[in-house]
Amino acid sequence: MEDYEDISPNFRDALINRTKTDVPFWALLGMEIVDVKKGWAKVRLPFAHKLKQPDGHAHGGAVFSPADASVAVAMLGMIERGDTLLTVEMKINYIKPFRDGEIIAEARIIHKGKRTALGDVEVRDSGGDLVAKCLATYMIVSKDPKP
Repeated sequence: MEDYEDISPNFRDALINRTKTDVPFWALLGMEIVDVKKGWAKVRLPFAHKLKQPDGHAHGGAVFSPADASVAVAMLGMIERGDTLLTVEMKINYIKPFRDGEIIAEARIIHKGKRTALGDVEVRDSGGDLVAKCLATYMIVSKDPKP
C-alpha cells in the first residue's frame, strides 16, 4: 500500500460503526470496512448464499457493490463535512468468478477535483487473485451549492 494520510481515529471508528448500523444496503449484502485513510479504503464482502446466481457463483452486482462502496469510503476523508458523493460512472472488468471465502475491494483515489473524483479499484479473493478491476467517477455535491 502506498502512503496515505490517516484520518482521525474517531472519524475512522464512526465510519466503520455507521456502515454497520445506518446503511441497510451494506447490512443486506454483509459488506464491512476493513480499513480507511484519506484517498484509500478496503471493503470486505464475505460470500453468502444470498449473493449466488443459479450456477453458484456470486452475482456480478455483488462484486460491483464493494468496489463502488470502497471508492466512496476512500473519498470521505477528502471532502467537506456535509458534502455528498454520487457515482457518475463505473467501469468494471470481471476477471474471475467468486464463489466462496470473501472478496476485498481496495480503492485508491487517483484524482480529486472540485466537483469530480476518479477512483481505481482492485477486487481480490481470499487467495489474493484478481476478481475484478474497476474505474469509477464520482460527483462531489457541495453542501452549499453555488449558482
